[in-house]
Amino acid sequence: MAEARATSGGNAAYKNFHNQFLHVKDPNERRRLALAEVDRAPFGWYHVRAVVVAGVGFFTDSYDIFTASLLTTMLGIVYYPGVGIMPTSSDTAIKLATSAGTVVGQLGFGALADIVGRKRMYGLELIIIIFATLGQALSSSSPSIDIIGIIIFWRVLMGVGIGGDYPLSSIITSEFATTKWRGAMMGAVFAMQGLGQLCAAFVMLFVTLGFKESLESSTKLANCTGVCGLAVDKMWRTLIGFGAVPGCIALYYRLTIPETPRYTFDVARDVEKAGNDVEAYMSGKAEGTTDELARVQAQREANEKMTVQKASWGDFFRHYSKPKNGMLLAGTALSWCFLDIAFYGLSLNNATILSAIGYSTAGAHNTYQILYNTAVGNLIIVLAGAVPGYWVTVATVDTLGRKPIQFMGFAILTILFIVMGFAYNNLSSNGLLAIYVLAQFFFNFGPNSTTFIVPGECFPTRYRSTSHGISAASGKIGSIIGQGAIAPLRTRGAVPGGNANPWLNHVLEIFALFMLLGVGSTCLIKETKRKTLEELAGDDDYAATAPGDPLAIGVVEETKGSGEDLKKVVGSGEST
Repeated sequence: MAEARATSGGNAAYKNFHNQFLHVKDPNERRRLALAEVDRAPFGWYHVRAVVVAGVGFFTDSYDIFTASLLTTMLGIVYYPGVGIMPTSSDTAIKLATSAGTVVGQLGFGALADIVGRKRMYGLELIIIIFATLGQALSSSSPSIDIIGIIIFWRVLMGVGIGGDYPLSSIITSEFATTKWRGAMMGAVFAMQGLGQLCAAFVMLFVTLGFKESLESSTKLANCTGVCGLAVDKMWRTLIGFGAVPGCIALYYRLTIPETPRYTFDVARDVEKAGNDVEAYMSGKAEGTTDELARVQAQREANEKMTVQKASWGDFFRHYSKPKNGMLLAGTALSWCFLDIAFYGLSLNNATILSAIGYSTAGAHNTYQILYNTAVGNLIIVLAGAVPGYWVTVATVDTLGRKPIQFMGFAILTILFIVMGFAYNNLSSNGLLAIYVLAQFFFNFGPNSTTFIVPGECFPTRYRSTSHGISAASGKIGSIIGQGAIAPLRTRGAVPGGNANPWLNHVLEIFALFMLLGVGSTCLIKETKRKTLEELAGDDDYAATAPGDPLAIGVVEETKGSGEDLKKVVGSGEST
């Protein structure tokens, strides 16, 4: 093989892997050594950049999803004058539209990221979200098209983009992360959802305060017409349109990241380019500069000598037909499904909780007070349980482990739902508030975070994105079941003038059952704490060479000058 051209570059966080392993001829050895260095790299600024770039997408996703309930409230005011609220069927359709699109995006983008590469897909999903968000904000009805239909169309499209963000952000973060802090990095990306919810509540509060005078002109939602109706029409467009701002900021950085080194090594088998792309990533460039002649020769040799299994549909089905692999995928998918059935169903209690903390809309005297109480109440709920839970996970996931946190979360949630369900009619408002806040906390310091992290770690590189997409789509199917099939049961047996939700306690009992099933499905997943992605995928050959092995001795001799730490890694079989 011709000698490749050496390149400059590197810093304290990342060495120039191209130069460092240039003399290693065997592509399997180059892969092992380069990935060992990636796994052992000290936490640096480029890790923070990866979390922020990926996290902004989840911030946008959460903002767009969370604004759905606020959107339907304001659309009811503007487009149903004299009534003030939209029909329940329309309200449910708008909320489920995003989840339906998300399933398509998770499966589609998940598979495409494994087939054509992470880089080619990353940013495309954000473009779809931005486009659909602006489309919503500029929508209106006409004699031939109803506003509800237009909003549903844009929210389905937006859901496709949101769905694509799940597998892409997860696996790109995990494949660039250092082994020691991979869980915290992935957890921090997902924790941006809490900040997105918080931002949505703040924007709602600010636009309500901005139109206070106009909103006070009507005594109730049904008669919010004229200047009041115009104000609310501006409010919902501002609220929805603002969701495109963080996406636009992050778009450039997503489009200019390099391909992940693991994909370039294991799927593209482009040995020369893999090291250069890591260097490019840490320096903020779109891709590394590679000697094309050496690259072609190395790629030809890698196709012949690389021991990593090639991806194909036949191999995919063979891989998951093995019981241990199939059960692992079932564990991640079912856990996410069971979680989301209850996670999205818990919003049933929002009205009761807002009443308990003094922000009910029942006693409001005008439209301004109704919308203000809704905004502040949602703000308090998010701050009380959701945001702290996310960040406690970030702080503990790499020490406690993923599986113990998920077990604990499902178990505690099972108990909380049993208490809420069987003692619902005997609980005071303060007691219900306390249980609600605890449930929010343990959702996020529990399975809501770990079901996102584990699928991004435990599958082989060639199917990691597809498998994460399948798991995430299972979760969204669960949310559709929770919102569309189980939640409506709460009104069963309702009579005019009586309790509007007579079956709510039984619905909570059903959610307790699904939390218990989540405890069982957690048994099928594996602990991923402080293990390399290759170890977790069963491809830990670079970490499994025994001391004294002639291969290990040869590697150490061949990589003189790479540092004593590297000799210890390769010679002793340590992976981190």
